[in-house]
Amino acid sequence: MVAKKTDGSPETARVPEDMTFDVVILGSGLAGSVTGAILARHGAKVLLVDAAAHPRFAIGESMTPQLVEWIHILAERHDIPELKSLASVEASTRDIGPTFGTKAHFGFMKHEVGKEPDPREATQLALPKIFHQNSHMFRQDSDAFMFHVAIKYGCTPRQNWRANEVEFDDDGVTVVGRSAAPGAQPERYRAKYLVDASGFRSPLADKFDLRDKPARFKHHSRSMFTHYVGIKRFDDVSGHPQDLRPPADWHTGTMHHLIERGWFWIIPFDNHEKSRNPLCSVGLTMDERTYPKPDDLTPEQEFQLFLDRYPAVKRQFDGATRVREWISTDRLQYSSKQTIGDRWCLMSHAAGFLDPLFSRGLSNTMEVVDALTSRLVSALEDGDFSAERFEYVERVEQGLLQYNDDLVNSSFIAFSHFRLWNAVFRVWGSFITPGTMRLTRARLRHFRDHDERHFDELENVAHPGLWWPQSDSFKRLLEATAETCEKYEAGALTGDEAADIVFGLLQESPVVNPVFGWKDEKRRFIYPSTLTMARFLYWASVQAPAEMNSVGRDFLLGIVKAGVKVRKLL
Repeated sequence: MVAKKTDGSPETARVPEDMTFDVVILGSGLAGSVTGAILARHGAKVLLVDAAAHPRFAIGESMTPQLVEWIHILAERHDIPELKSLASVEASTRDIGPTFGTKAHFGFMKHEVGKEPDPREATQLALPKIFHQNSHMFRQDSDAFMFHVAIKYGCTPRQNWRANEVEFDDDGVTVVGRSAAPGAQPERYRAKYLVDASGFRSPLADKFDLRDKPARFKHHSRSMFTHYVGIKRFDDVSGHPQDLRPPADWHTGTMHHLIERGWFWIIPFDNHEKSRNPLCSVGLTMDERTYPKPDDLTPEQEFQLFLDRYPAVKRQFDGATRVREWISTDRLQYSSKQTIGDRWCLMSHAAGFLDPLFSRGLSNTMEVVDALTSRLVSALEDGDFSAERFEYVERVEQGLLQYNDDLVNSSFIAFSHFRLWNAVFRVWGSFITPGTMRLTRARLRHFRDHDERHFDELENVAHPGLWWPQSDSFKRLLEATAETCEKYEAGALTGDEAADIVFGLLQESPVVNPVFGWKDEKRRFIYPSTLTMARFLYWASVQAPAEMNSVGRDFLLGIVKAGVKVRKLL
């Protein structure tokens, strides 16, 4: 794809100095604001524009261990300590406000129409309290905070300003738009590079016809979501006996209620003692082929019909009140043929989107921010903004979407059969720890000697976008799981036959951690204690095969040399 050029007329050159920038960023959500803060911290002149204004509603509220590590990496790599205010519920509560929830686990409960859920058909991945850093991020506050951090470091903000035209030439990019104020006149800005972090309605994607039509993904879903007050704890309404409940209360983490080819999310912000936020994020995501979007129902009416089918979920909503309008989407999935060009980048959610299952959105975003900004800082120094320089950004963006498609599509298929879901749950969970440890290892090495090479080496991998991207073994496990689930979907295998195959793959894989219980079908609740963590680190450092052993050994060595307590790292 070659960007459309301007004719090089004198009009382009007449943009005044105060309207000329190094980089223009479209979109001031977390992707745009963090990118802007980093570039400005390195001395770039950055224009950060947005068609809306802060504070504002946004979803993508559930954090992951890898997201925490990417935040720490960006904070350390670019000397932006304010980023660490996003890295834990404790820091967010202290530095931003008492509006963030805590995320102690990923919890999953299977439901069938008209029936009470079987407590034996539940899975949970939890962390000991001493390792909690993940939060339920109240995006209204986190996004506004980072927007103002970006301004603090020198970004020029334009809120309620919409870009209408974007033109490229050999020397840069011209962006024309106008304020939403009545009578506002068009304004013209010049820059050397354009970052489009605007999301689905990307001006660049429209201009250059970048979208795949249809999206290339196997997975299908649509969604509806809003915020409520008064949502009851699932622990209080499930009716399940204590001995069949998981170690961590459902209310202390992200609750996924699984239904046939869909799931409800319950993300509370009021689930720890320091929170003063009564809100709860609520959503329903489902395959639009199974559940076509009705023309004769409001989102409120449709959501109520779903609640009526699942009595235990419905009890959570008894007496609850919606506090804002529903947002109801068509198919969520979109993809782009290209995400990088000469002097431009479609960043993260402007490039594509899959599904909020497994909370990967913000982690993916920060990984792309890291890849883009490290190259863009250098480009601003030497003037080379060619697409070739940013080729890795394209590979990691496309890979993040591709591998997530395999995982999420397999999960939606497996929701109908608990044993198969239990197996897919383990494929997902087993790579979170090594995927996070490789990031921590790089950060510890950099902490010790401040050598950028450690972060650059994170990109020296065979499979960019895979959560454990240097592992051939995990890639094979994921792809074999996806193939097995698709055979079940097609009727070539029964649910139990498919589950047996995936459990067999887990048993045979030398890199799947046996210490946590990932290979044990009967252990539905994964809650590694401090002792279990110690046993895992011994296995990873001494007993595991080479691709795991190198991560585990270097991780431990980094902890010792950096002189940092384990508790502060995980």
